Amino acid sequence: MKELSVTVVDPVGLHARPASVAVNSASPFKCDIKVTYKERSVNMKSLMGVLSLGIPTQSEITITCDGVDEDEAIEKIEEVLRTQKVIA
Repeated sequence: MKELSVTVVDPVGLHARPASVAVNSASPFKCDIKVTYKERSVNMKSLMGVLSLGIPTQSEITITCDGVDEDEAIEKIEEVLRTQKVIA
């Protein structure tokens, strides 16, 4: 299992546009991908799930990938979130 803990720096938090891009980048991977905020975890392949967390700016989130392509998945998701300027 791979795990990444990051702080959301986007002034609006993890809102619809970057969440959609992150979900689309996570979807092709076979491994289980979860995002956790305040001890609540959701499937990162579900846009409604990610948005339901209501992640505001300066929040600590943890992304976990568990499965055959977990290394590639965690790298891709981190890259996408940095490109979208959600994390620093």
